[in-house]
Amino acid sequence: MRAFATLDDLAACVGQHVATSDWVEITQQKVNLFAQATGDHQWIHVDEERARQGPFGAPIAHGFLTLSLLSQFFDKTINVVSKSMGVNYGLNKVRFMAPVPVGSSLRAHLHLHSATPIDGGGVQLQWNVTVEREGSDKPVCAAESLVRIYP
Repeated sequence: MRAFATLDDLAACVGQHVATSDWVEITQQKVNLFAQATGDHQWIHVDEERARQGPFGAPIAHGFLTLSLLSQFFDKTINVVSKSMGVNYGLNKVRFMAPVPVGSSLRAHLHLHSATPIDGGGVQLQWNVTVEREGSDKPVCAAESLVRIYP
């Protein structure tokens, strides 16, 4: 966990790689729970037998499951001690470049692109996030994530 005393301390990191998260394992249980929560029961995710015969040779995680991990990656990797709250403000770009087979481990590389003051004394941060799969040279996801943090 990388800690920053203030929003200004974090904003001083614009243009830098700020942190790399710990690895998170993608289990079939996580994939199934995500399918239940979203109603996306596509067979390549939840039908283990059929998925083994499919184009990826195994069940794969939903792209949006991978994307939803961004909250966890940020929460467990970066802390602004003086903040009262942080909120997801949205995404500018998202790409899913490679499948995530069940049993994979993922981690995120967090690069702070910009920090813009907003009303209420907060800061809007644009993060360039790259999610990698352990053992693979190709990223599985890249996203521009917008986060607002308030003192």
